Amino acid sequence: MPIATPEVYAEMLDRAKAGGFAYPAINVTSSQTLNAALRGFAEAESDGIIQVSTGGADFLSGTTVKNMVTGSVALAEYARVVAANYPVTVALHTDHCPKDKLDGFVRPLLDISLERVARGEDPLFQSHMWDGSAVPLDENLEIAKELLEKTARARIVLEVEIGVVGGEEDGVVGEMNDKLYTTTDDALATAEALGLGERGRFMLAATFGNVHGVYKPGHVKLRPSVLKDIQEAVGAKYGKDAPFDLVFHGGSGSLLEEIHEAISYGVVKMNIDTDTQYAFTRPIAEHMFKNYDGVLKVDGDVGNKKAYDPRSYGKSAETAMAARIVEAAQHLKSAGTKLS
Repeated sequence: MPIATPEVYAEMLDRAKAGGFAYPAINVTSSQTLNAALRGFAEAESDGIIQVSTGGADFLSGTTVKNMVTGSVALAEYARVVAANYPVTVALHTDHCPKDKLDGFVRPLLDISLERVARGEDPLFQSHMWDGSAVPLDENLEIAKELLEKTARARIVLEVEIGVVGGEEDGVVGEMNDKLYTTTDDALATAEALGLGERGRFMLAATFGNVHGVYKPGHVKLRPSVLKDIQEAVGAKYGKDAPFDLVFHGGSGSLLEEIHEAISYGVVKMNIDTDTQYAFTRPIAEHMFKNYDGVLKVDGDVGNKKAYDPRSYGKSAETAMAARIVEAAQHLKSAGTKLS
Protein backbone atom coordinates (compact mmCIF):
# COMPACT_ATOMS: atom_id res chain seq x y z
CA MET A 1 0.00 0.00 0.00
CA PRO A 2 1.78 3.19 -1.19
CA ILE A 3 0.12 5.34 1.50
CA ALA A 4 1.57 4.10 4.77
CA THR A 5 -0.66 2.47 7.34
CA PRO A 6 -0.02 3.52 10.95
CA GLU A 7 2.03 0.37 11.47
CA VAL A 8 4.08 0.95 8.33
CA TYR A 9 4.67 4.60 9.23
CA ALA A 10 5.99 3.52 12.63
CA GLU A 11 8.25 1.03 10.85
CA MET A 12 9.49 3.76 8.51
CA LEU A 13 10.46 6.03 11.40
CA ASP A 14 12.10 3.19 13.30
CA ARG A 15 14.09 2.11 10.23
CA ALA A 16 15.31 5.66 9.61
CA LYS A 17 16.54 6.08 13.17
CA ALA A 18 18.20 2.66 13.29
CA GLY A 19 19.68 3.02 9.81
CA GLY A 20 21.07 6.53 10.21
CA PHE A 21 18.97 8.27 7.57
CA ALA A 22 16.07 10.72 7.41
CA TYR A 23 13.07 11.10 5.12
CA PRO A 24 12.60 14.15 2.92
CA ALA A 25 9.30 15.79 3.91
CA ILE A 26 8.14 17.71 0.84
CA ASN A 27 5.59 20.51 1.04
CA VAL A 28 3.09 20.43 -1.82
CA THR A 29 0.44 22.91 -2.91
CA SER A 30 -1.13 21.22 -5.94
CA SER A 31 -1.70 17.91 -7.67
CA GLN A 32 1.29 18.68 -9.88
CA THR A 33 3.74 19.25 -7.03
CA LEU A 34 2.35 16.11 -5.37
CA ASN A 35 3.10 14.16 -8.55
CA ALA A 36 6.59 15.66 -8.63
CA ALA A 37 7.20 14.50 -5.05
CA LEU A 38 6.00 10.97 -5.82
CA ARG A 39 8.17 10.86 -8.93
CA GLY A 40 11.19 12.10 -7.00
CA PHE A 41 10.77 9.48 -4.28
CA ALA A 42 10.34 6.73 -6.87
CA GLU A 43 13.43 7.80 -8.85
CA ALA A 44 15.46 7.91 -5.63
CA GLU A 45 14.02 4.55 -4.50
CA SER A 46 13.20 6.28 -1.24
CA ASP A 47 10.06 6.28 0.85
CA GLY A 48 9.09 9.74 2.00
CA ILE A 49 6.67 12.18 3.54
CA ILE A 50 4.35 14.53 1.67
CA GLN A 51 3.05 17.43 3.70
CA VAL A 52 0.75 20.40 3.42
CA SER A 53 0.88 23.62 5.43
CA THR A 54 -2.06 25.79 6.47
CA GLY A 55 -1.44 28.06 3.50
CA GLY A 56 -0.96 25.14 1.15
CA ALA A 57 -4.20 23.52 2.32
CA ASP A 58 -6.03 26.82 1.94
CA PHE A 59 -4.68 27.18 -1.62
CA LEU A 60 -5.56 23.58 -2.51
CA SER A 61 -9.23 24.23 -1.77
CA GLY A 62 -9.41 27.01 -4.38
CA THR A 63 -8.61 30.69 -4.11
CA THR A 64 -12.26 31.64 -3.53
CA VAL A 65 -13.07 28.73 -1.19
CA LYS A 66 -10.04 29.09 1.11
CA ASN A 67 -10.90 26.17 3.42
CA MET A 68 -7.96 24.33 4.93
CA VAL A 69 -9.90 21.17 5.75
CA THR A 70 -11.37 20.93 2.24
CA GLY A 71 -7.94 21.36 0.68
CA SER A 72 -6.35 18.80 2.99
CA VAL A 73 -9.03 16.16 2.43
CA ALA A 74 -8.85 16.68 -1.33
CA LEU A 75 -5.07 16.27 -1.30
CA ALA A 76 -5.19 13.13 0.85
CA GLU A 77 -7.84 11.46 -1.30
CA TYR A 78 -6.08 12.38 -4.54
CA ALA A 79 -2.78 11.11 -3.14
CA ARG A 80 -4.33 7.74 -2.31
CA VAL A 81 -5.33 7.29 -5.95
CA VAL A 82 -2.18 8.47 -7.74
CA ALA A 83 0.35 7.09 -5.24
CA ALA A 84 -0.84 3.57 -6.06
CA ASN A 85 1.13 3.84 -9.32
CA TYR A 86 4.51 4.34 -7.61
CA PRO A 87 6.75 1.64 -6.06
CA VAL A 88 7.42 3.56 -2.84
CA THR A 89 5.62 4.16 0.43
CA VAL A 90 4.64 7.68 1.45
CA ALA A 91 3.14 9.19 4.58
CA LEU A 92 0.83 12.20 4.58
CA HIS A 93 1.51 14.95 7.11
CA THR A 94 0.18 18.41 7.94
CA ASP A 95 2.87 21.00 8.58
CA HIS A 96 3.08 24.01 10.96
CA CYS A 97 -0.25 24.70 12.64
CA PRO A 98 -0.22 27.61 15.11
CA LYS A 99 -2.70 27.97 17.97
CA ASP A 100 -5.12 30.26 16.14
CA LYS A 101 -5.58 27.72 13.33
CA LEU A 102 -5.98 24.50 15.32
CA ASP A 103 -9.79 24.70 15.26
CA GLY A 104 -9.85 25.24 11.50
CA PHE A 105 -7.16 22.73 10.54
CA VAL A 106 -5.75 20.01 12.78
CA ARG A 107 -8.68 19.41 15.15
CA PRO A 108 -11.31 18.84 12.43
CA LEU A 109 -8.88 16.64 10.49
CA LEU A 110 -8.35 14.59 13.64
CA ASP A 111 -12.12 14.22 13.99
CA ILE A 112 -12.28 12.89 10.42
CA SER A 113 -9.55 10.37 11.19
CA LEU A 114 -11.24 9.25 14.41
CA GLU A 115 -14.41 8.57 12.42
CA ARG A 116 -12.39 6.63 9.84
CA VAL A 117 -10.65 4.55 12.51
CA ALA A 118 -13.99 3.81 14.18
CA ARG A 119 -15.13 2.33 10.84
CA GLY A 120 -12.03 0.14 10.69
CA GLU A 121 -10.20 2.36 8.19
CA ASP A 122 -6.79 4.01 8.38
CA PRO A 123 -6.56 7.67 9.46
CA LEU A 124 -6.69 10.31 6.73
CA PHE A 125 -3.20 11.64 7.57
CA GLN A 126 -0.40 9.74 9.24
CA SER A 127 0.90 12.68 11.28
CA HIS A 128 0.01 16.24 12.23
CA MET A 129 2.20 19.06 13.50
CA TRP A 130 1.24 21.34 16.37
CA ASP A 131 3.44 24.44 16.24
CA GLY A 132 3.39 25.94 19.71
CA SER A 133 6.59 27.92 19.26
CA ALA A 134 4.75 31.23 19.54
CA VAL A 135 3.25 30.51 22.97
CA PRO A 136 4.94 29.92 26.36
CA LEU A 137 6.36 26.42 26.79
CA ASP A 138 3.88 25.47 29.53
CA GLU A 139 0.93 26.33 27.28
CA ASN A 140 2.63 24.68 24.30
CA LEU A 141 2.94 21.40 26.21
CA GLU A 142 -0.58 21.57 27.67
CA ILE A 143 -2.02 21.83 24.17
CA ALA A 144 0.35 19.10 23.00
CA LYS A 145 -0.93 16.79 25.78
CA GLU A 146 -4.52 17.35 24.66
CA LEU A 147 -3.64 16.70 21.03
CA LEU A 148 -1.48 13.66 21.82
CA GLU A 149 -4.38 11.94 23.57
CA LYS A 150 -6.46 12.43 20.42
CA THR A 151 -3.74 11.50 17.92
CA ALA A 152 -3.03 8.30 19.87
CA ARG A 153 -6.69 7.29 19.58
CA ALA A 154 -6.63 8.13 15.87
CA ARG A 155 -3.43 6.06 15.36
CA ILE A 156 -1.62 9.21 14.22
CA VAL A 157 1.85 10.53 15.09
CA LEU A 158 1.98 14.05 16.55
CA GLU A 159 4.81 16.43 15.76
CA VAL A 160 5.54 19.15 18.31
CA GLU A 161 7.96 22.05 18.20
CA ILE A 162 9.87 23.49 21.14
CA GLY A 163 12.01 26.51 20.42
CA VAL A 164 11.50 28.80 17.46
CA VAL A 165 12.39 28.38 13.79
CA GLY A 166 13.50 31.75 12.44
CA GLY A 167 12.38 33.36 9.22
CA GLU A 168 8.87 33.33 7.74
CA GLU A 169 6.51 30.60 6.62
CA ASP A 170 2.84 31.09 5.73
CA GLY A 171 2.81 34.50 7.40
CA VAL A 172 4.23 33.23 10.70
CA VAL A 173 7.51 34.98 11.52
CA GLY A 174 10.07 33.52 13.90
CA GLU A 175 12.37 36.10 15.45
CA MET A 176 16.12 35.62 15.19
CA ASN A 177 17.08 35.34 18.86
CA ASP A 178 18.25 32.84 21.49
CA LYS A 179 14.95 30.94 21.22
CA LEU A 180 16.33 29.51 17.97
CA TYR A 181 18.16 27.04 20.21
CA THR A 182 16.14 24.54 22.25
CA THR A 183 17.55 23.94 25.73
CA THR A 184 17.92 20.68 27.63
CA ASP A 185 15.44 22.04 30.19
CA ASP A 186 12.90 22.46 27.36
CA ALA A 187 13.48 18.85 26.30
CA LEU A 188 13.19 17.51 29.84
CA ALA A 189 9.92 19.39 30.30
CA THR A 190 8.64 17.89 27.05
CA ALA A 191 9.46 14.34 28.14
CA GLU A 192 7.78 14.92 31.50
CA ALA A 193 4.63 16.34 29.89
CA LEU A 194 4.26 13.96 26.94
CA GLY A 195 6.16 10.85 27.96
CA LEU A 196 8.45 9.05 25.55
CA GLY A 197 5.93 7.16 23.45
CA GLU A 198 3.92 5.34 26.09
CA ARG A 199 1.12 7.95 25.87
CA GLY A 200 1.23 8.19 22.09
CA ARG A 201 3.99 8.52 19.55
CA PHE A 202 5.33 11.95 18.72
CA MET A 203 8.21 13.55 16.84
CA LEU A 204 10.08 16.52 18.23
CA ALA A 205 11.05 19.54 16.16
CA ALA A 206 13.81 20.87 18.39
CA THR A 207 15.54 23.97 17.11
CA PHE A 208 19.26 24.45 16.71
CA GLY A 209 19.42 27.72 14.79
CA ASN A 210 17.03 26.69 12.02
CA VAL A 211 15.62 29.37 9.72
CA HIS A 212 12.91 29.05 7.09
CA GLY A 213 13.95 30.09 3.59
CA VAL A 214 17.41 30.36 2.07
CA TYR A 215 20.00 32.91 3.14
CA LYS A 216 23.51 33.84 2.16
CA PRO A 217 26.33 31.78 3.71
CA GLY A 218 27.11 32.78 7.27
CA HIS A 219 23.65 34.19 8.02
CA VAL A 220 22.30 31.02 9.62
CA LYS A 221 24.23 29.69 12.65
CA LEU A 222 23.26 26.04 12.97
CA ARG A 223 24.44 24.14 16.04
CA PRO A 224 23.47 20.48 15.55
CA SER A 225 25.25 19.64 18.82
CA VAL A 226 22.15 21.07 20.56
CA LEU A 227 20.33 17.90 19.43
CA LYS A 228 23.04 15.72 20.92
CA ASP A 229 22.76 17.56 24.25
CA ILE A 230 18.98 17.11 24.29
CA GLN A 231 19.12 13.38 23.53
CA GLU A 232 21.81 12.79 26.16
CA ALA A 233 20.10 14.78 28.91
CA VAL A 234 16.71 13.13 28.48
CA GLY A 235 18.24 9.73 27.74
CA ALA A 236 20.25 9.85 30.98
CA LYS A 237 17.18 10.65 33.06
CA TYR A 238 14.95 7.98 31.51
CA GLY A 239 17.54 5.33 30.69
CA LYS A 240 16.89 5.42 26.94
CA ASP A 241 19.34 5.94 24.11
CA ALA A 242 18.35 8.83 21.78
CA PRO A 243 14.77 8.91 23.12
CA PHE A 244 13.38 11.47 20.68
CA ASP A 245 12.51 11.08 16.99
CA LEU A 246 13.76 14.47 15.83
CA VAL A 247 12.65 16.71 12.95
CA PHE A 248 14.85 19.19 11.09
CA HIS A 249 12.91 22.33 10.09
CA GLY A 250 14.26 25.10 7.89
CA GLY A 251 16.54 22.62 6.11
CA SER A 252 16.72 24.28 2.69
CA GLY A 253 20.21 25.52 1.91
CA SER A 254 21.88 23.73 4.85
CA LEU A 255 25.43 22.42 4.52
CA LEU A 256 25.70 18.69 3.91
CA GLU A 257 27.92 18.13 6.93
CA GLU A 258 25.34 19.87 9.15
CA ILE A 259 22.57 17.67 7.77
CA HIS A 260 24.60 14.50 8.38
CA GLU A 261 25.52 15.57 11.89
CA ALA A 262 21.87 16.24 12.71
CA ILE A 263 20.88 12.81 11.37
CA SER A 264 23.51 11.17 13.56
CA TYR A 265 21.71 12.60 16.63
CA GLY A 266 18.33 11.09 15.73
CA VAL A 267 16.75 13.28 13.02
CA VAL A 268 14.33 11.09 11.03
CA LYS A 269 12.51 13.78 9.01
CA MET A 270 13.72 16.94 7.29
CA ASN A 271 11.33 19.49 5.85
CA ILE A 272 12.12 20.76 2.36
CA ASP A 273 10.07 23.51 0.76
CA THR A 274 12.07 26.53 -0.43
CA ASP A 275 14.50 24.50 -2.54
CA THR A 276 11.75 22.47 -4.21
CA GLN A 277 9.68 25.60 -4.87
CA TYR A 278 12.63 27.11 -6.71
CA ALA A 279 13.33 23.88 -8.59
CA PHE A 280 9.71 23.80 -9.76
CA THR A 281 9.54 27.47 -10.77
CA ARG A 282 12.95 27.85 -12.45
CA PRO A 283 12.11 25.92 -15.68
CA ILE A 284 8.78 27.74 -15.92
CA ALA A 285 10.59 31.08 -15.88
CA GLU A 286 13.02 29.80 -18.52
CA HIS A 287 10.14 28.66 -20.71
CA MET A 288 8.45 32.07 -20.48
CA PHE A 289 11.64 33.98 -21.34
CA LYS A 290 12.51 31.72 -24.26
CA ASN A 291 8.99 31.59 -25.65
CA TYR A 292 7.70 35.05 -24.77
CA ASP A 293 6.28 35.59 -28.27
CA GLY A 294 4.48 32.25 -28.03
CA VAL A 295 3.01 32.60 -24.54
CA LEU A 296 2.01 36.23 -25.23
CA LYS A 297 -0.09 37.57 -28.07
CA VAL A 298 2.49 40.19 -29.07
CA ASP A 299 1.53 43.05 -31.38
CA GLY A 300 -1.83 41.54 -32.20
CA ASP A 301 -0.42 38.13 -33.11
CA VAL A 302 -2.10 34.93 -31.91
CA GLY A 303 0.78 33.42 -29.93
CA ASN A 304 1.53 29.71 -29.94
CA LYS A 305 -0.96 27.42 -28.22
CA LYS A 306 1.69 24.76 -27.67
CA ALA A 307 3.81 27.30 -25.82
CA TYR A 308 1.10 28.50 -23.45
CA ASP A 309 -0.49 25.10 -22.83
CA PRO A 310 0.28 24.60 -19.10
CA ARG A 311 1.45 21.07 -19.86
CA SER A 312 4.28 22.39 -22.02
CA TYR A 313 6.06 24.01 -19.06
CA GLY A 314 4.43 21.94 -16.33
CA LYS A 315 6.25 18.81 -17.45
CA SER A 316 9.65 20.45 -17.12
CA ALA A 317 8.67 21.91 -13.73
CA GLU A 318 7.69 18.46 -12.46
CA THR A 319 10.90 16.95 -13.81
CA ALA A 320 13.09 19.57 -12.13
CA MET A 321 11.32 19.33 -8.78
CA ALA A 322 11.59 15.55 -8.85
CA ALA A 323 15.31 15.81 -9.54
CA ARG A 324 15.74 18.08 -6.51
CA ILE A 325 13.92 15.54 -4.36
CA VAL A 326 16.26 12.79 -5.59
CA GLU A 327 19.16 15.01 -4.49
CA ALA A 328 17.49 15.52 -1.09
CA ALA A 329 17.06 11.77 -0.62
CA GLN A 330 20.73 11.26 -1.45
CA HIS A 331 21.75 13.96 1.05
CA LEU A 332 19.54 12.45 3.75
CA LYS A 333 20.80 8.92 2.96
CA SER A 334 17.27 7.60 2.35
CA ALA A 335 17.92 6.87 -1.35
CA GLY A 336 17.75 3.15 -2.01
CA THR A 337 16.13 2.32 1.34
CA LYS A 338 12.49 1.90 0.25
CA LEU A 339 10.38 -0.70 2.03
CA SER A 340 8.67 -2.14 -1.03
